[in-house]
Amino acid sequence: MSYYAGSYNQGNPIRNLKSFFLNNNVLTRIILINVAVWLIINIIKVLGFLMNIPDSEISYHISDFLGVPASLSHLVFRPWTLISYMFTHIGFFHILFNMLWLFWFGQIFLQYLNSRQLISVYLMGGISGALLFILFYNIFPVYGDSLVLATTVGASASVMAIVTAISFYVPNFSINLLFIGRIKIIYIAVALFVMDFFQIDSSNSGGHIAHIGGALYGLWFVYSLKKGKDMSRFFGSFSFDGFRKFFVKKKKSPFTNVYTNARPMKDEDYNVQKHKQQDKIDKILDKISKSGYESLSREEKELLFNASNKG
Repeated sequence: MSYYAGSYNQGNPIRNLKSFFLNNNVLTRIILINVAVWLIINIIKVLGFLMNIPDSEISYHISDFLGVPASLSHLVFRPWTLISYMFTHIGFFHILFNMLWLFWFGQIFLQYLNSRQLISVYLMGGISGALLFILFYNIFPVYGDSLVLATTVGASASVMAIVTAISFYVPNFSINLLFIGRIKIIYIAVALFVMDFFQIDSSNSGGHIAHIGGALYGLWFVYSLKKGKDMSRFFGSFSFDGFRKFFVKKKKSPFTNVYTNARPMKDEDYNVQKHKQQDKIDKILDKISKSGYESLSREEKELLFNASNKG
């Protein structure tokens, strides 16, 4: 999958990767937390191998401690799992595909909505997925035998919430899919929802139920937002700034802070400036869709790159 948000300088992939992981972007922080947890889990698994502890036993205990349980009697004693499960991955391909989807659609999300909204949709989408998973396992007889042991981990529900939210917020936004070509993202969101529904009877029933819960929250978030009610307002200025300090060194300035009494920009002036900026971005995106990324001038690439890194 590819899209034309222009977040990359195609000439230097190493610099692009470094820039992405060091920029002041909430999407970067969420991905870094997921990767960090995955690395810790796999370090524990390597140590377990050296101590002759079966891999399956280690995975079971990790899922039991960090994964959200379907059993209410277990959840009461592990309430943190409603949050921890959405940052926990055991297998490599599990985290790889979740983070790729999060990266692709998270970038689109931040073109139209803000960082606070991204965090809120990620967290609340994950919680909604967990609650639907718990609800299904407690009310449907088919899960009776597996209720006590059932747990789920992964960011999929949170990612589905973001995919669904931005897809219904800007349904005409198009991306390029390999072997398919240009397609509107709303079709992707609907297709994913339908596939999850028809895979409820699969071996990963709990995971697909959680995906549906995340998608439903993303849909509700956008519906409320278009009605003038921003569900993310409850998160205030919540961010992952504390986590970022472990990855970015704080630059020391040899100069003394200088304060001025410059008049702050009025709301209407800010909105006009933001609208003009968005018009420029839209024209650049149209140019990419018609002529490709390489057709952009250096100034256009720089403008698009800076715009995509504003979280």
